Amino acid sequence: MSVIEVHKLRKTYRRHQKEEGLLGSLKSLFKRRFEETRAVDEVSFRLEEGELVGFLGPNGAGKTTTLKMLSGILHPSGGEARVLGYTPWQRANAFRRQFALVMGNKSQLWFDIPAMDSLRLNKEIYGVSEADFRDVVGELSGLLNVEKLLEVPVRNLSLGERMKMELMASLLHRPRVLLLDEPTIGLDVVSQKAIREFLARYNRERRTTVLLTSHYMADIQALCRRVLLINRGRLEFDGSLEALASRFRRFKRVRASFESPVPASDLEALGRVVEMEGNRALLEVPESAATDAARQLLTRFPVSDLGIEETPIEDLIRDAFETKAGPAGT
Repeated sequence: MSVIEVHKLRKTYRRHQKEEGLLGSLKSLFKRRFEETRAVDEVSFRLEEGELVGFLGPNGAGKTTTLKMLSGILHPSGGEARVLGYTPWQRANAFRRQFALVMGNKSQLWFDIPAMDSLRLNKEIYGVSEADFRDVVGELSGLLNVEKLLEVPVRNLSLGERMKMELMASLLHRPRVLLLDEPTIGLDVVSQKAIREFLARYNRERRTTVLLTSHYMADIQALCRRVLLINRGRLEFDGSLEALASRFRRFKRVRASFESPVPASDLEALGRVVEMEGNRALLEVPESAATDAARQLLTRFPVSDLGIEETPIEDLIRDAFETKAGPAGT
């Protein structure tokens, strides 16, 4: 049996539309107009035990709404979901002891007290024994390198240090399912790398099933072999990151350095000039024309160095979303 099973899950929001001004307010007393928005539109997928899956989409695509339904915070408008065999929004105690939701923009720690005090509060909430508590805190603080910070008030910690404490608080009861919503948001590159390495190791050693949303493609590329792509509430792709790149990759990039300055206008006949800095240029050309563009550069211009690159995956996904209509959910 899959750890997470989602079948035609749907969440619709109904919003009151009122005309501006006093007259609009009076009209709404007698006849109210509503607009319905499908934040999640019949999404279906499965996750097996131990999978670490990336959940991608632009702002408003429906990622957070989906995670909130899988954690039981929101009740869906339709469809079904089973997590560890439970219906999440029924909020059974046995279910709540086996999953965790970490949201990068929300804190579960008390800012004015040390992180250890918040961890002890979670220990009581989840009924963790003292022996298990010491084992888990010792293990996680060592992996995250925060042993000396446990007695420091949370407000005095850096953003990266607070995020590490948030992960400790969420993993204290050793959940089988971990839902991560932008866990590295706002962190510097060093902290992002530390969080990624920790998640990769924890997933590998504990076989915890992880569903991860992130706008940082470095997170997805480092951690996830499989990705789900959602836009305007609809699931548009479910497969490997390599297959996703192949589906959207239509262009290649030709990077050239010249022995003397070359006007950008002279290069535009070969492809779109993405960057032009000094004697260096970056062109985007159709995949089938990359070799010919490189040949023409070598023939017509004083080229000192030349290379053909794949378009970065984050650019491919961004371009794919920009061809769609605006967002539907959150």
